[in-house]
Amino acid sequence: MKKIIAAIAMLLMVSSLAACNTIAGAGKDVQEGGKAVEKAAK
Repeated sequence: MKKIIAAIAMLLMVSSLAACNTIAGAGKDVQEGGKAVEKAAK
């Protein structure tokens, strides 16, 4: 039973780290898009 709980905990931790990296990457993409629009407006 402890092995199952440990496996689930590890899976949740890995999933949360992957989600953080995905969100951070999306934020950078949006930021770069905003910079491009700002540059085009000048």
